[in-house]
Amino acid sequence: MPIPTLAEKLEWLKPAPASQYEIECAAKVRQGDYEIGVQITNDILDEAMEVFVRSSRSYFGVSGDSMVAIFTANGDLINASCGTYLHAIIQPIVIKFVQKYYAENPGIREGDIWYTNDALYGGIHNPDQVALMPVFYKGKLLAWASAALHTTETGAIEPGGMPVSARSRFEEGLNLPPMKIGENFELRNDFLEFYSVYGLRAPAMFISDLRARCTTADRVRIRLIELAEKRGPDFVVGLLRKMCETAEVGARKKIEALPDGKFRAVVFNDAIGFTPALVRACNLTLIKEGGKLTFDFHGTSPENPSSYNVHSQAVVGHIANFMYEYIFHDLPICSTTFAPIDFVFPEGIILNPDKMAATSCCVFIGMQARCATHNAFAKMSFSSAGLWRQVTAAPGSQHTSQICAGLSQWKLAVADVLSFSLNTMGQGGRASTDGMDAYGFAWCAFGRAPDSEQVESELPLTVTLSQHWKDSCGHGRHRGGSGGVQQWMIHKMPNLVSMCMGNGTKVPLGQPLFGGYASAPIPGISVRKADLMEKMQAGDSSISLDSRDILENGTIKGDWNFELVARTPKVYEEGDLLFGFSGGGPGYGDPLEREPSEIFEDLRKNIISDWTAQNIYRLAYDPERRKLDVEKTKQQRDDERRARLARGKSFDEFHEEWNKKSPPKEILQWYGTWPDAQSTGPIFRP
Repeated sequence: MPIPTLAEKLEWLKPAPASQYEIECAAKVRQGDYEIGVQITNDILDEAMEVFVRSSRSYFGVSGDSMVAIFTANGDLINASCGTYLHAIIQPIVIKFVQKYYAENPGIREGDIWYTNDALYGGIHNPDQVALMPVFYKGKLLAWASAALHTTETGAIEPGGMPVSARSRFEEGLNLPPMKIGENFELRNDFLEFYSVYGLRAPAMFISDLRARCTTADRVRIRLIELAEKRGPDFVVGLLRKMCETAEVGARKKIEALPDGKFRAVVFNDAIGFTPALVRACNLTLIKEGGKLTFDFHGTSPENPSSYNVHSQAVVGHIANFMYEYIFHDLPICSTTFAPIDFVFPEGIILNPDKMAATSCCVFIGMQARCATHNAFAKMSFSSAGLWRQVTAAPGSQHTSQICAGLSQWKLAVADVLSFSLNTMGQGGRASTDGMDAYGFAWCAFGRAPDSEQVESELPLTVTLSQHWKDSCGHGRHRGGSGGVQQWMIHKMPNLVSMCMGNGTKVPLGQPLFGGYASAPIPGISVRKADLMEKMQAGDSSISLDSRDILENGTIKGDWNFELVARTPKVYEEGDLLFGFSGGGPGYGDPLEREPSEIFEDLRKNIISDWTAQNIYRLAYDPERRKLDVEKTKQQRDDERRARLARGKSFDEFHEEWNKKSPPKEILQWYGTWPDAQSTGPIFRP
């Protein structure tokens, strides 16, 4: 079968034309019945999501980093229950590929279970896997149901499913094009055996999540059949079509309300895998003309020989994350909301690499496209009287993706991501208030941080501290939300393999708005031969459980290592410590305009330090009594404003000086030509 081209995938993102039968069915659905029907689809999906969370094994599943969806018979998305919107708009690509190429052989029949994870066929990356089931009623295809979830093991060259060191797709483990893994509502034993012996480090975890997907999709299928039995198949078809039509009307109205123009944003990445390297991860020109949006990515750095590339439909998935959280927050999660949106991806850029490219760590680049989208829409929306209150800075997107693999204390094979640091990121500062502290996962706004006791019961770890990460937020008139920090101690087993994915050690990903400050970058910290366990066993009352005190005053002794957040797999021994950080949100507006009462509240909650209050916000006060000196505060802030003016220069002066500068050559190896990021030659992959 031919691998779908970019043109095909972008075409399949667009909704299929309605058939005459669908139009006639939609015309019969009365308004009251329509509203009830929409709620029924919500209830079906929410019930299925509850089944999904309860039956998943991996921490991504337990945290709700998943999606359950309903599609039309043609494969267009009409509604979804989302922990993450990442899969929402792009899954129709998979269904439409199956319908185009597999309708005759092997055929699409009642009771089929389809499965895929390959980004070449419309997925995100190997760990993100989806089960799909056609919904037949009395022999006629009525709809499709799906369940998607990130599974943390794929048999790649590193544990955890996202090999940082992969140089081509051949080193990324399991690549599954859309394939039928079940018939007559049963999973095929030969496929289960294939998965079990493929080379997965934790096959039981993989099979558990696979079954969870299938069970969830089947629950949706059953409920749709029950709806067809009760209201008739014509009602179901008409309801789905009317939901498509209504969503498109709403999306077009929202887009038309935005001001016309070109809005630009550029976001840089500070590392490619384990190597410090500067790339222009996303150079976005967002064009708004009437009722149409065009995302143009010309000027983005070329693809590179690492796993930090992203196939284009996964970029669209990241943009959907933003659109549904903010611009389309009150619209159905539906293919037709993206009908007025087009995308331009030049060939050979990091956002549209060759088919042999490794893309397992694509989310770290895809998030840059989301951050750029955030800022471009902020510039566009701020001038709109009806939308400026919705403007926010991007979320704190950098984090510690710590993977642990080996044997648990129960002698079971495990390979999982410690997802606390994912699901406790800070929200960006907002136009009228602060961002939420530890609000969720930038990729999964509804994700939940796992219960520490559950982590300790399933993995050979002890969570020795879990708290807000002081000064992680971006400061501003409205500060970004605080990120979190956890400390993990290897416990109950003699050793454990751990590695880490990520970026943002040198350059924070999310950008602040209108004079706000960026959030703190993410360090990579571990402590070998730490004395913490010894102190705990001795009942030492001097043990500090404050992360800031531990890091600044060295209250834990041992061999401290400070690295990039992305770290190669290493064996850690019992008693060794790993630190996990989640990024704070960038700030919004000038910190000199922040109200003193809000700063004192941040101090009380340990969100910021006295140093920050005094040196960033220029607050004059008695640190012991928290008593404000009003006049001195005003004087210090006025002095800082005058100092800014003295440091200032005209744009022409700045531009002339800036254009003479260049980063060190050794970190431009994957940037492309400086400064325009053009390709310097072909990529050779093993």
